[in-house]
Amino acid sequence: MRWIELKGAKVERAARARSQPTRRDVGRYLAGALFGGVGVGVSLPARATSLPQPTERPILTISGKITAFNQGQVAQFDRPMLEALGMSSFETTTPWYDGRVRFDGVKMDRLMQAVGASGERVLAYALNDYSTELPTSDFAEHNVILALKRNGQYMTVRDKGPLFIVYPYDSKPELRHQRYYSRSAWQLARLVVS
Repeated sequence: MRWIELKGAKVERAARARSQPTRRDVGRYLAGALFGGVGVGVSLPARATSLPQPTERPILTISGKITAFNQGQVAQFDRPMLEALGMSSFETTTPWYDGRVRFDGVKMDRLMQAVGASGERVLAYALNDYSTELPTSDFAEHNVILALKRNGQYMTVRDKGPLFIVYPYDSKPELRHQRYYSRSAWQLARLVVS
């Protein structure tokens, strides 16, 4: 059984017949964790300690200085969980594709809030063992996203997916530099907050 506080009244909700949460459950939990229940009608504890379990194959693991977990001391996300955080998009040119490309994904600062990250740096590890370090200050300052889609299509491993850290390179001249290109990890599998 789970207690949810709705506009000051406690309401008991019976556990669902199936053990896995729905997309709506995931979205409500993550919205509550991000916004502390303000304006969304749901009030959850200020310090989230557990995340919902993935209902599909996890595509991202986050560990390190985080306070929200769903698998031991790590947070695992499947695609629906990431999408439940809210999708953002932008168009930009990149060194890897011809012309302008539209990327859709989760804002990295929103993802860090969802896991209760407290570090100043994130180590990103790709499926091909590439790794890079990103300052967490980049996430809000430059509107960095964790892209799931390119030009409206989910990215496959062959197309730098399933996850790709992308900066809006055309938004500021300083972002069109190797420093930021090297922070853009594709085929992302794991983040470690330090």
